[in-house]
Amino acid sequence: GDTIRFFANLFMAAGFGFIGFMDDYIKVIKKRNLGLRAREKVVAQLVVTTLYLVALYIAGDRSTILVIPFIGSLDIGILYYPFCYIAIIGIVNGVNLTDGIDGLASSVTMMSSLGLLVICGILHLTGMSILSAAVAGGCLGFLLWNAYPAKVFMGDTGSMFLGGIITAVAFGIGQPLILVFVGMIYIIENLSVILQVISFKTTGKRIFKMSPIHHHFEMCGWNEVKIDVVFSIVAVLFAALGVWSVMIM
Repeated sequence: GDTIRFFANLFMAAGFGFIGFMDDYIKVIKKRNLGLRAREKVVAQLVVTTLYLVALYIAGDRSTILVIPFIGSLDIGILYYPFCYIAIIGIVNGVNLTDGIDGLASSVTMMSSLGLLVICGILHLTGMSILSAAVAGGCLGFLLWNAYPAKVFMGDTGSMFLGGIITAVAFGIGQPLILVFVGMIYIIENLSVILQVISFKTTGKRIFKMSPIHHHFEMCGWNEVKIDVVFSIVAVLFAALGVWSVMIM
């Protein structure tokens, strides 16, 4: 079961990375500006998520109990599966949105994975610890080239892979809701886009100067390094909350 679980996690990360690669490939090689069409992307993400959940089911993960940080646990029954789809696809797309300025996705994801590494250590989950450490190390190495001004970009291939691996670790430790803390920046980025669209469609007014939210701060005159640092600090604080929630459970 553990082996299936470990490879299922790697498969999910690689699967989302491949969707991102197709997107980049179409943009760069085929010169179709927007890459994959929205419908194609959603269908591909649903397929990868479904295969992942099926693999977990085969591995014996059939519990529909959700661990709620600081509160306890709740059996949500059949609602567990819609929740999984929203959590996985939401975080993957959130990381993709975060990758909008030099060094942002890599620095924020490094903080998230360090938070997950500490949590895996507390729970004595060696496989997940290794995965988290590898992601943190990979982001740090990448950041040397991707920090402002970036010499190398991760593109959708990198951001969707990272989204897949962060989500996989959260599911791997049996606490997907820990993503509320370790993935807070991704959630904020998602919400900023959703709120902007709703506001503009209903009132014709924009809440932010530009969404996702890191562009809003850019329009406010913050430079890219300042945004990276502030967002990373927020990511660390929320990751620390996540670690605390696991320590007291």
